[in-house]
Amino acid sequence: MPTVTRTSRLPASGGGLITKSVLPGGLRIITEAMPGARSASIGVWVGVGSADEAPTVAGASHYLEHLLFKGTAARSALDIAAAIDAVGGELNAFTEKEHTCFYATVLDRDLPLAIDVVTDVVLNATVTEQDVDVERAVVLEEIAMRDDEPSDLVFDEFAIALLGDTPFGRPVLGTVASISVLRRSQVAGYYRRRYQVPRMVVALAGAVQHRHVVTRVRRAFGDRLGGSAEPADVRHGRFPSAAPAQPTRVVTQDSEQANLVLGLSGLSRHDDRRFAQAVLSTVLGGGMSSRLFQHIREDRGLAYSVHSFTSQFAAGGIFGLYAGCQPGKTDEVLALMNAELADLAAHGLTAAEVERGKGQVRGATILGLEEPASRMTRIGKSELGFGDVIGVDEVLARIDAVSAADVADVAAYLLSRPRCLTVVGPFGAHDFDGATNP
Repeated sequence: MPTVTRTSRLPASGGGLITKSVLPGGLRIITEAMPGARSASIGVWVGVGSADEAPTVAGASHYLEHLLFKGTAARSALDIAAAIDAVGGELNAFTEKEHTCFYATVLDRDLPLAIDVVTDVVLNATVTEQDVDVERAVVLEEIAMRDDEPSDLVFDEFAIALLGDTPFGRPVLGTVASISVLRRSQVAGYYRRRYQVPRMVVALAGAVQHRHVVTRVRRAFGDRLGGSAEPADVRHGRFPSAAPAQPTRVVTQDSEQANLVLGLSGLSRHDDRRFAQAVLSTVLGGGMSSRLFQHIREDRGLAYSVHSFTSQFAAGGIFGLYAGCQPGKTDEVLALMNAELADLAAHGLTAAEVERGKGQVRGATILGLEEPASRMTRIGKSELGFGDVIGVDEVLARIDAVSAADVADVAAYLLSRPRCLTVVGPFGAHDFDGATNP
């Protein structure tokens, strides 16, 4: 059986090279060499996230992320942490709606160690009864910490309001109720069923040599590689209706500020209009020159933090606006947000705004790729989400191709959708009915 079934290469920015290999068993390994780098980052991306959970195991993906660091057949939790700390590296993980990533960043000479540790964590965790019980308390503390931070809580509450009791509406962390009753057998079974080789992508960037990486990763995966399995298909799936499940959601909290999100269903990551959406969002609320920042903060001093955001999934997305303000200013801030959305839906952006927005998106794209960890994230996430990696030059070309007409079309398409409002603050029975569509 050949060591590598398929290998392909793509020029990368900065004189580097992106190389992809598919090993027997469907494991994908993708690397981006960065000439001159003295560090490297490895991430094992697993195509499993909270959107894959049934209600009975809500929060299992994130819970499992914690548990995999509690020990493997060869290493204790202390061994795992100490191995990377001893070389001054960073080791961590995160869980999203559609994937989970375990990663480490180290000096170039310590990359073999990082590969061994990260793959060991992902492949060989023991998930003991004791660890499940201990980590349950940690996850519950994390939920409590989120609940104590209104600027974080409002985004989870907004997802519930917009998308309802669906895999995409439910919080990644799960709930106190769901985490409190999760059993070891459920979490361990979820691990066995979901963490399969065809669902995984091993991504590395920085001071890497693809041939050496493949040898090391193949050794780490051992007899899991074999057979005729192909990489898992790119996720498409289903997404909740564009109509909000709950048009207005108010969470009463005794806080000094009101935190609010006004938004609607957005574009999926497979929609070619996402580049125009990025320009639209950037001009609306992506920086100090944005409309929201200028009209709400600079001109009127109504909020310190105000911005727009997008979230893109395989079958849909979210387009939203956030502000934190004094409770008595909430109605005025909402009125200004709605006015901006109405103007964009009717008129789009000016030619000057489009060019400025494109410049901001281009800059953010390139400046965000200066470190190996960000390069690793880009190629790993792209391979998992698209089954391919778009070259940076092609990404820039797609941004450059966005026209004022493209942005106007996207604005008219998106902003005609019904809006959803979530507010966290000291409101009690405050009535926000009508605030989403004045």
